[in-house]
Amino acid sequence: FLPLTEEETRQVFEKLQKYLGHNMTQLIDRQDHTHVFRLHKDRVYYMSEHLLKKAECIARKNLICCGTQFGKFTHTRKFRLTITCLDYLARLARYKVWVKSNGEQSFLYGNHIVKAHLRRMTEDTPQNAGVVIFSEGDVPLGFGAAARTTDGCRTAGTEQIVVYHQADIGEYLREEADLV
Repeated sequence: FLPLTEEETRQVFEKLQKYLGHNMTQLIDRQDHTHVFRLHKDRVYYMSEHLLKKAECIARKNLICCGTQFGKFTHTRKFRLTITCLDYLARLARYKVWVKSNGEQSFLYGNHIVKAHLRRMTEDTPQNAGVVIFSEGDVPLGFGAAARTTDGCRTAGTEQIVVYHQADIGEYLREEADLV
């Protein structure tokens, strides 16, 4: 596992900042163990230093993954979050969206969220902010970007898009081979 370069670290933190805001410090400054981001085969992993030391005993070509995959770098070297980091995003997210039960399946099939499926939204959510999507039972379903502000959602028509889909837990089935 290689440490991230300065440019890679900047891209990862900028993307996480979009979703976590000031809560990002809770990801880095943890009380239990020191956690780090590491790069392996263009994928960014988040793990404790203790786990990193154990993983260094394994040959790099034999190691599939270690820790939680937070995202990957595309061929054009842009960072993209993957669904595997949803547990951390859901716990620390700054802006959240809850969908009605009739909108869950649509979202899990990879569709954007329309106003008719919106149950509620965190107050003062700005446009284009990173949001985590939850079911009515507070189960994290995925994440995306707010297409409208909170106030803009109130005045939007029922078929207007309010959240752009970026990733959902249905990807575990649809893209099973690409996640590892």
